[in-house]
Amino acid sequence: MNRVNVIRAWKDPIYRASLRTEELALVPRNPAGLVDVTDEELKEASGIAAFAVTTYFTCTESTYRRFRCCP
Repeated sequence: MNRVNVIRAWKDPIYRASLRTEELALVPRNPAGLVDVTDEELKEASGIAAFAVTTYFTCTESTYRRFRCCP
């Protein structure tokens, strides 16, 4: 398997699913490794782990955290 197809197999789940068992055996492990992140870890990393409370009626969680909506 050439280098382009190996990288494509790493990045594209649809392409990877289309490969035969023999072809999958030729794909080396991704050097970045397997990334397994829980929903709680994603929420914490995104900055929305805590609920922001606003009193201004047009504020949303996103705009409040960017300080663009509240006068």
